[in-house]
Amino acid sequence: MTRLFGTDGVRGLANRFITAELAVDLSVSAARVLAERGDFSGHRPRAVLGRDTRVSGQFLSHAVAAGLASAGVDVLDVGVLPTPGIAFLTASTGADIGVVISASHNPMPDNGIKFFARGGHKLDDGIEDAIESKMGEEWTRPVGESVGSIRDAADLAKDYVAHVAAAVRTFTGTDRPLEGVSVVVDTAHGAASVVGPQALEAAGATVHVVHAAPNGYNINDGVGSTHMQSLQAEVVARGAQYGVAYDGDADRCLAVDHTGAVVNGDEILGILAIAMKEAGTLYHDTLVATVMSNLGLQRSMERSGIAVIEAAVGDRYVLEAMREGGYTLGGEQSGHIIASEFATTGDGVLTSLLLGARIAAAGPLKDQCASIESLPQVLINVKDVDRARVYSDARVQDAVNASRRELGKSGRVLLRPSGTEPLVRVMVEATTADDAQRHADGLASVVREALALP
Repeated sequence: MTRLFGTDGVRGLANRFITAELAVDLSVSAARVLAERGDFSGHRPRAVLGRDTRVSGQFLSHAVAAGLASAGVDVLDVGVLPTPGIAFLTASTGADIGVVISASHNPMPDNGIKFFARGGHKLDDGIEDAIESKMGEEWTRPVGESVGSIRDAADLAKDYVAHVAAAVRTFTGTDRPLEGVSVVVDTAHGAASVVGPQALEAAGATVHVVHAAPNGYNINDGVGSTHMQSLQAEVVARGAQYGVAYDGDADRCLAVDHTGAVVNGDEILGILAIAMKEAGTLYHDTLVATVMSNLGLQRSMERSGIAVIEAAVGDRYVLEAMREGGYTLGGEQSGHIIASEFATTGDGVLTSLLLGARIAAAGPLKDQCASIESLPQVLINVKDVDRARVYSDARVQDAVNASRRELGKSGRVLLRPSGTEPLVRVMVEATTADDAQRHADGLASVVREALALP
């Protein structure tokens, strides 16, 4: 049986897989599991609920609220807010559960449901499995005064804006850390359409906003961190010092320098790691990255006296490694950046502020990127394949081993099944772009044929 939870909650096509019925059942099960674990002992349980701008999020958020309230949980419905905002409010309000309705960077027809435990931390696999096992069970429903309430709490969004603005002030030790910095921000018509620009302005930046007119249907539609072209052009046209692009729920951020060149998550991580090492806030001078991070990042960090620990792909696994070692910075090439002094999950809005503050303090983003080496890397998403067999299929593994033997220590091969979609990601790094493309194309072809769905 396929596991319901993926690497970032439960996700799929809204109203086909992610239905109102599923949302109610999942929310009831989550409340029951956390209650049985003792997480609600001694007080009436409370949840913080938020969503991105997808039209399906409207009915799904009502369904989640109904499920939680029916299980005796009081619900604070914040409305549209980035995922990291819900994580922050879960902690700051002392809530027992945080719930986000979002499919992140996925196309508009998709949606998803993900949970945070008390303190704003993502649930571990064991708790998710326990929630899944309880779905559809008979249970004793609370009645009368034991039924939960649902309250509009949209006013809490301002607390998140104040939090990220205060975080970057702490990071720099200055009151207006982005003073004199001009930035173009692409909000992907998503959850940060209001709070992203507000936070940048609160930190002192001159802000030009694009793609911040959500209508329920245009989230991620040719814009945001997965479609950077319009942001690149706008940064150059405006003469801005940098640009930032969020995804639909703003838990990630990519950037553009003043020439219009894209700055990926590895480069952002490297720049912030160097800044934190200089400030003495990079714990044990160590950065947590993932197996998908470019080898060039590791080499660059070594030259700067910074160690790199590799975690599995997914910001939850980066955070687990950070919490185990007490590390203060980690992230992914995709732009999930976690600064654990200020956040419990990837936070695109916070990242955009920290990067802007570094530009204000250390000069042009392009110059800072020059110190972060990047080997040629090719990433191919092979769609409509059986992702479950990527590690067991003999033909695929023979092809992977052959490429690894040919590349040796001068390159790297990684195949990874998506946690949310029927696809396999093929990543190859090599000393030349031609070698990387040749091996990636060959492996993608093998995956496409060997793992084709019936």
